[in-house]
Amino acid sequence: MQGIVAAGHPVSAEAGAAVLREGGNAVDAAVASCLAAWTAEPLLTGPGAGGYLMVAGAGVEPVLLDFFVDAPSDRDRAPLVPIEVSFGDAHQVFHVGASSCGAYGTTAGLEHAVARWGSVPLSDLTAPAAALARAGVPLNAAQAYVSEILEGILVSSPEIAAQFAPDGRALREGERFASPELAETIERFGAEGAAPFYTGDLAAAAVDRVTRSGGTLSASDLSSYRAVERGPAHVTYRGRDVLTNPPPSAGGTLLALALARLDAVAGDAPPTPAELLDAMAVAAAARTPEFDAGLAEEGFLDRFLAAQLGSTTHVAVIDDDGLACSVTCTNGEGSGLIVPGTGIHLNNVMGEEDLSPLGFFSAPAGRRMPSMMAPTVVLGESGVELVLGSAGSNRIRSAILQTIVGVIDHGLRARAAVEAPRLHLEGDTVYVEPGIALDAGALGGRRLAPFRARNLFFGGVQAVQRDPATGALTGAGDPRRGGAAVAA
Repeated sequence: MQGIVAAGHPVSAEAGAAVLREGGNAVDAAVASCLAAWTAEPLLTGPGAGGYLMVAGAGVEPVLLDFFVDAPSDRDRAPLVPIEVSFGDAHQVFHVGASSCGAYGTTAGLEHAVARWGSVPLSDLTAPAAALARAGVPLNAAQAYVSEILEGILVSSPEIAAQFAPDGRALREGERFASPELAETIERFGAEGAAPFYTGDLAAAAVDRVTRSGGTLSASDLSSYRAVERGPAHVTYRGRDVLTNPPPSAGGTLLALALARLDAVAGDAPPTPAELLDAMAVAAAARTPEFDAGLAEEGFLDRFLAAQLGSTTHVAVIDDDGLACSVTCTNGEGSGLIVPGTGIHLNNVMGEEDLSPLGFFSAPAGRRMPSMMAPTVVLGESGVELVLGSAGSNRIRSAILQTIVGVIDHGLRARAAVEAPRLHLEGDTVYVEPGIALDAGALGGRRLAPFRARNLFFGGVQAVQRDPATGALTGAGDPRRGGAAVAA
């Protein structure tokens, strides 16, 4: 085996596995999967999105590459447009429109990753993705469900409807999403790199589309954008080193706190549901206005942990040399704005309530937004043991936490850990999938909100695992989001 790729769609996973078979490394494979996802998972990611990429293992110094969305210029703007999204047993309001668009980072990040750690030319990685966008991919059941629940966004402007709801309704299972314009954009990315997206004609077109509708994204917002390398956040769990997303991201910091809390109180036995809930509650309570304001400060993570203890897609890859790459990208739910002639659906990160706990537009222009995304790597004595990440807004950190507990504490293989039922604490409500029994003591006075079936509300974990004793590789894509794992 030359490696294994877990991604949010079988087509995305196969694109990465094909690169491994042809001699590429884990970073090459992860980038290829991300590019394929622009067509296979078009409502979750794309060139107008942002994300994070973690590299570790095989003697490489661990690095978290931050290419998430920057807050745009601050001036008079059009109101955000609220759209209610139903998950069946839960509802959430998202905000779209021109004012929801921040400065995107995906192309800057992927180009940086290939130049820094890759072994395959960017043009070779983009060619299959461009062909895929031109031919199209039929929506599977999971992507059709995403399309159904986001239909309010997909008909919010004429251009988004033309791309994703051509008959006045969202595309359905079996119907094909294809975009020749997106294919040309991908080809340009392969030939010219990220420059046109930030200082060239694509940047100018994006700014024009946003400002014509009252948004504030400016040419200087894009021209000043940079992907940033950061040292990962480290926390010890069960004798292993867990690497995750550091500040100014919020999700990795809160995940580290929850893991450290469990490691301190759960003893040698696997944590109980009540202990999991308590760890989630500690992390949730720690997200105060002071927490969010402090994320951008140097040394915040160490000070924070010392004091406390005293619509997204993910790709996870391990290659045969033990190099691991974990990358999470998101377009939010999309703003409803398509850059004319490019197929680029711009993000709505500025309209994500979860990312603006201090209020919409409270971040100054140029500030990297505090995402919940947390690409994560677990290291043991023999190297990488687990590579994972998740989609799912505020549910990301609870999904990753429970998957790590499943593998490390319960001894589950990656697939069983990913497919295991999950719970999530939000305020005083415990959302729970079938298969988890919670008595009154475990609930601790909180309200129970049971789901009738497994649901993408609880995240979309993609994970690959390396057996520390044998080196055998396994992986799993989350069935909640139609994920898949493909061996190379």
